[in-house]
Amino acid sequence: MPELPEVETIRRCVAPGVIDQTVTDVIIRNPNLRWPVPPALPDCMRGRKISAVERRGKYLLFDCGTGTLIVHLGMSGKMLLEPESKPAEKHDHVDFTLSNGKILRLNDPRRFGCVLWTLEPPRLHPLLRDLGPEPLTEQFHGDLLYERSRGRSVTVKEFIMNSHIVVGVGNIYANESLFAAKIHPTRPAGRISLQRYRQLAAAIKEVLHAAVEQGGTTLRDFCDSAGNPGYFQLELRVYKRAGQPCCACGQPIQTIRQAQRATFFCKKCQH
Repeated sequence: MPELPEVETIRRCVAPGVIDQTVTDVIIRNPNLRWPVPPALPDCMRGRKISAVERRGKYLLFDCGTGTLIVHLGMSGKMLLEPESKPAEKHDHVDFTLSNGKILRLNDPRRFGCVLWTLEPPRLHPLLRDLGPEPLTEQFHGDLLYERSRGRSVTVKEFIMNSHIVVGVGNIYANESLFAAKIHPTRPAGRISLQRYRQLAAAIKEVLHAAVEQGGTTLRDFCDSAGNPGYFQLELRVYKRAGQPCCACGQPIQTIRQAQRATFFCKKCQH
């Protein structure tokens, strides 16, 4: 599933090719995504200029002045910037034809993504209004994690993956951040000290920033909008390394299941 660094990578890739371009047409080939693509979307967007491309959590926001296109890539989605002449393939569900002769194309084999339109400020949209702070901003810090964790018995890994606490810390990056902060993933969130939460917040920022700079993580088939793979997988220290030696102590990396997701950790380094 594209996580925050992958979505940010795609945003950076497509933004230069779509900003200040007018949408000349919208072609909906398959409206049956996680939520139906609004049938009025072509009429809503035709003739509008895209003034900015932003990201909120794992959502891409295309600012069209009096309205905003909201896109989520689901489990397997990509946004590709293609020449207008390139034929659509099997899983190319929505095309946005631009005035520069390019097509912004949503490809989503599993169809868990979404393409929605809103006239209200996107921060007020039901999908976005209750999201936590962005992890790479000053609004996210260890003191916030500490305050929001008091009295919670949920594990710290599940806690930092809760998008109401902080957005965009998916499974890969939760594993890596907890290892960097030397915190065991099964520890109750409410029993972690302020100092350790400050260390964890710093680790989350460091891991996510490194992943963004590397273009995300290539697991399964992630590529950016130009077809380039992410290279952060070369720096993964625990994720999908079960049985391999810990890069810090040499002990085998352990794996367990938490909330239907794989968790990887070093039982010696993380406590």
